[in-house]
Amino acid sequence: MTLPITAYGHPTLRRVAQDIDPDYPGLMELIENMFETMYTSNGVGLAAPQVNLSIRLIVIDATPYAEEMNEPDPTKLKKVLINPYMIEEKGDEWPFNEGCLSIPDIREDVLRKPGILIEYYDENFNLHEEHFTGVLARIIQHEYDHLEGVLFVDRIPNIRKILLRKKLSDISKGNIDVDYKMIFPMKKKARQKLIR
Repeated sequence: MTLPITAYGHPTLRRVAQDIDPDYPGLMELIENMFETMYTSNGVGLAAPQVNLSIRLIVIDATPYAEEMNEPDPTKLKKVLINPYMIEEKGDEWPFNEGCLSIPDIREDVLRKPGILIEYYDENFNLHEEHFTGVLARIIQHEYDHLEGVLFVDRIPNIRKILLRKKLSDISKGNIDVDYKMIFPMKKKARQKLIR
């Protein structure tokens, strides 16, 4: 089932997400739904706050970058990260043009470190401590930020944020045209808008 994406300005995107345990209700179905939502929206990563759930869950499929990453085994590019925690980020920051399903039609260069060490549980609740580099590290960092209540536009220069103020306001009000379902914030409650 495709889930609606939480739009910029929604309070869920600013909360620090909570850990979950193996008994989280409907976890496997949620993971499947998040992958389906990500694929339908043409994303390569999706964090639970983006589907209006403040829990520490990320799905990633970096297969579109397989050639660029020189990765012959695409199964290594598809991940479920439950309760991830960043242990280390290292290397010299490098720019990469990022976008976000919660902030459609805005792309900006963001500086991030090229290597990370992260601890997480997979979908079977096996614990991993794993190094990632390059584009895969970047995707994980972007989605990890969502679990910490941080958006990629928080990482761009202030002058760029000022220039994007109107676009960001339009997104939060639902004054955009996207081809996937979104939930837009309002003063007292969120409303869902289906745009096709």
